[in-house]
Amino acid sequence: MSRITLDRILAAAAAIDPVFLNTPQFLNEPLSDVLGAQVTLKVETVNPIRSFKGRGATWLTANLTDRAPLMCASAGNFGQAMAYACRAADVPLTVYASVNANPLKIERMRALGATMVLAGEDFDGAKAIGKAAAAAQGTRFVEDSLDPEPTEGAGTMAVELAASDAEFDALIVPLGNGAMLAGVATAMKALRPKTKIIAVQSTGAPAMTESLISGTLVTHEKIDTIADGIGVRSPVPQALEDLRGLVDEFLLVPDTTTLKAMRLLHQHAGLVVEPSGAIGLGAVVEHGSVFAGRRVATIICGGNLTNEQIASWIG
Repeated sequence: MSRITLDRILAAAAAIDPVFLNTPQFLNEPLSDVLGAQVTLKVETVNPIRSFKGRGATWLTANLTDRAPLMCASAGNFGQAMAYACRAADVPLTVYASVNANPLKIERMRALGATMVLAGEDFDGAKAIGKAAAAAQGTRFVEDSLDPEPTEGAGTMAVELAASDAEFDALIVPLGNGAMLAGVATAMKALRPKTKIIAVQSTGAPAMTESLISGTLVTHEKIDTIADGIGVRSPVPQALEDLRGLVDEFLLVPDTTTLKAMRLLHQHAGLVVEPSGAIGLGAVVEHGSVFAGRRVATIICGGNLTNEQIASWIG
């Protein structure tokens, strides 16, 4: 039996900070006309941290039994979410992030009260260092996709999508460490079983896709993608187990197409979206024949970009 259940996802919906709930979801007609598919956007960028991660983080702090310090690792959005939730819960937090992490995200984590430690060349490197430090200090290390609450919190997005009148042929979900996909897929399979679940990764960071398709743990020495929020090279085995049997199709998208999707979202939806948040739409751009004439939804899961990235990537 899966450890991620609809009952726990529904319980999360009753406890998550309301500022992260009931986000905009709508059929975008201009995008639909351009792409030849009916495209509904679930927009998770209009909140205090500009990403969906606040759902799982505030659900996690709601389940704490004490106010002992916590540690975590993040490419930026999960760390912001944990910092926001821990500040509200009066829980000290230390976040490990790569020396190459998005500087805007680092600054926001600090501003929200987190102690920042920059170490490692990428997210997985920072996580390994952070986990070792937590073990040495006897501090709880919160790991996105290993701790169940981030996954359960993410699943509330699918509960909201399923409550709409729309019948979706497919739900397109960015795949990073698997927490969002496992939560969303669990809820959607229970509430709208006819909706296919399509997972999307960057061609430059395909370890999760390769692991799930092959049924074996696949790791990479490095990643090569601008989609830092889903740039995982060492999958969490528990996340692979949580996703078993939930995904109907896997698609890979190159960064060049993700950039096109970011520009389309800015042009036709007025949204500034980071690569990890736009890659779901990128799948519709890259694999147009797969989605032609179908009604699809995708989650715009993050919008944290520096001014320089906005100028370079969106223009």
